[in-house]
Order: sequence, then structure tokens, then C-alpha cells
Amino acid sequence: MGWQTIEIENRTMIYLKTDEEIELLRENNLLVSRALAEVGKHIRPGVTTRELDKIAEEFIRDNGAEPAFLGYQGYPASACISVNEQVVHGIPGDRVIEEGDIVSVDLGTFLKGFVGDSAYTFAVGDVGDEARRLLDVTKEALYKGTAQAKAGNRVGDISAAVQQYAESFGYGVVRELEGHGVGRKMHEAPGVPNFGARGRGPLLKEGMVICIEPMITMGSRAVVFERDGWTVRTKDRKPAAHYEFAVAIRKDGADVLTDFSIIEQSL
Repeated sequence: MGWQTIEIENRTMIYLKTDEEIELLRENNLLVSRALAEVGKHIRPGVTTRELDKIAEEFIRDNGAEPAFLGYQGYPASACISVNEQVVHGIPGDRVIEEGDIVSVDLGTFLKGFVGDSAYTFAVGDVGDEARRLLDVTKEALYKGTAQAKAGNRVGDISAAVQQYAESFGYGVVRELEGHGVGRKMHEAPGVPNFGARGRGPLLKEGMVICIEPMITMGSRAVVFERDGWTVRTKDRKPAAHYEFAVAIRKDGADVLTDFSIIEQSL
């Protein structure tokens, strides 16, 4: 769940996790991966985003967890479901999914005192070559950023990798929202922007757990915050894509706690 830069709690306080805590975070994010896979099975023309939200909530609760988004700072649903021009934080409702849509689903869990938070963008049928490339590039930008998530690097190394890859295809990189630390709270320090300079920002240390989440637009990077107080859409109404990993920082590289293969094997 991407967040505005100013909203992360205790921005200067970075909490390092023990191996045991990281395993609890892994358990949460694997559950989120499974929940995303379950929702993905039902994304088809004719379904409403409210129906998808119900599927997500029931799956999370049936597996012993609480939906972390529901009630978070007043958010009214269990899932953020953002369609086409909506970048993030789309509130589920009566919108009907159509052939050719791209649908970003962002889910969170609260289980055993820790939070899971991951997102995936789904293609509904034949979305066309331009939209497919946007999805592929956004996901690859996530992988490029994740490759920099190792102890001794800095947050800016992640940010620059995401930005440079996405912009090399002419896409926009949203500035107003960013990734974040995750642990007992959904949004912890440090903030993890999708733009920046290598060698800048907080030092990455073993035991940090962060969410990396490129939010990439087909056109201009400019966004609009809708009147509902949550939904963020592109100003030019061109499509956007959003993928999110939870990652533990290790000396020898990123330990990815989210598992996209669970999602992709179910499609």
C-alpha cells in the first residue's frame, strides 16, 4: 500500500527485525500472495470490484488473519482495487470489470502481530501490446529495484534503479507516493521512493524489511487525488501499473518475502 511521503510514522526511526520476526513477516506476505492469487482467479469481465473485495476479505479471514487495510486511517475496504487510470488506493464499489482492463490489486494482512503488504496488476483478457508492455516494464522495474536491496547500499540505489528502468521506456514514475518499511505497523521508516539518486538516502542494514512498489504510468507522471480521499489516478487518464514486494535486507542480497509465482501459477 503506497503512501504519501509525509504520512510514514516515526520517519527517522528504523526498526531492525530479528530472524524470527522476518519469518512472521514472510508468513504474512505469503498469505497475501495466496490472497492475490485467489482474487486473480475471479478477475473477469462482469465482476464488480466490490465482489473482488469480498473474496479477498473472506480468504484472509478464513486463513486466520485480519485484513490490514480495513479501517486503516478510515479506509473502508479490505482491498485496494485500481482499474486502468487509477494508480493506487481504488475503493471497491460498483465498477464493473471489462475486457481489456488492467486491474491492480493491493492487499494487506495482520497475523501474529505483523503485517503483510503486496500488490499485483492483472490483465483482463486481451489488453493490447501497449498495456502489456506497461505491465511487463513495471514488474521488471520492481525486480531491478529489488536487486539493489542489500546491506551496504542505500535507499537511493533502489529508487534510481526503478526510475532509470521505467523512464528508459518513456514511462512516468509517480513522485507523490512511495514504498515503505513494514513490520508491526504497515507504514514504517524508511520511505522508499521510486525516483532518486544512487548513493543517497538511508543506509540499508541487515534486518530492515521494506516494501518496494513501483507505480508507473503510460503517459505523464502527474496524478490527481480524487474527492473520495483515497483514489489516486493519472491526470491524463492514461493507464498505470503497480507491483509490490516485501523484502528483507540481507548482506548477500534481497530476501523476497512475497511470492509472485503463487499468483502467476494460478492464472
